[in-house]
Amino acid sequence: MQRAVRRDAGTDGRTLVELCLLGAIWGASFLFMRVAANDFGAVPLVEVRLALGSLVLLPFLWHHRGAFPLQLWPKLALIGAINSAIPFVLFAWAAQRAPAGIGAIANAMTVLFTALVGAMFFGERIGSRRGTALLAGFAGVVVLASGKVAGMSVGGAVLAGASASLFYGLGINLVRRHLTGLPPAAVASATLGMASLLLAPLAVAHWPTVPVPMAAWLSAAALGVVCTGIAFVMYYRLIARIGASRASTVTYLVPLFGVAWAWLLLDEPLTWSMALAGAIILGSVAASQRGGAR
Repeated sequence: MQRAVRRDAGTDGRTLVELCLLGAIWGASFLFMRVAANDFGAVPLVEVRLALGSLVLLPFLWHHRGAFPLQLWPKLALIGAINSAIPFVLFAWAAQRAPAGIGAIANAMTVLFTALVGAMFFGERIGSRRGTALLAGFAGVVVLASGKVAGMSVGGAVLAGASASLFYGLGINLVRRHLTGLPPAAVASATLGMASLLLAPLAVAHWPTVPVPMAAWLSAAALGVVCTGIAFVMYYRLIARIGASRASTVTYLVPLFGVAWAWLLLDEPLTWSMALAGAIILGSVAASQRGGAR
């Protein structure tokens, strides 16, 4: 009995470390976008991110290539556009116009939008608890959008971040219904790769006309390799070991790390509106997940 308890405790400790590490990595993605977005532009930066992320995961796709018949690829392209290309561009656009913490906080709406899209288009029951949580989450977005940083409005960036989270919510529902049973890391490589191909012409048309600084290239590389490719592998391993519900608790950590990284490394301020909005949004996400578990 004592050995079993120790084994469980060790597993819980490992899980906590991995969740914190994943939250730190995904939180850092908003920092890297903030550093690189102005030099690259939103679309070229996302093209680099998609291409590198897909390449990191390519061995998984190659290993399971037999599970991806030709007729599946148009669906992969559509989901790649909805779940990766469009939201990535929206977040990169927001990073050009507001502190990194703004996008990180708005990203927490993904859980709520996933429930909303499931109820509106896929016949899922949302329940009174989740309905209330959605309203609270939207109130948090309003608080976030109404705030100012260094005297400048961040409403446009908040709207872009919330829209990106809406696309994530739609993409998650599409993946659940159309790609279930396929190896997740291989699916991620395929959808990221197709999103990269779709975005490539636009990225070439908007490619920077002046040399991009090394700091921006390093941030873009970290965004693609670490925050997209490696983070996907970590996330799917967590899902396989502890289940999707427990793995999704990383949602609470991403905005906390996103704001912390921006404050520590970019000297970006944490305003009262950001703190209040973050508390409201994360509280609503926690309430919605408790309702779903019950």
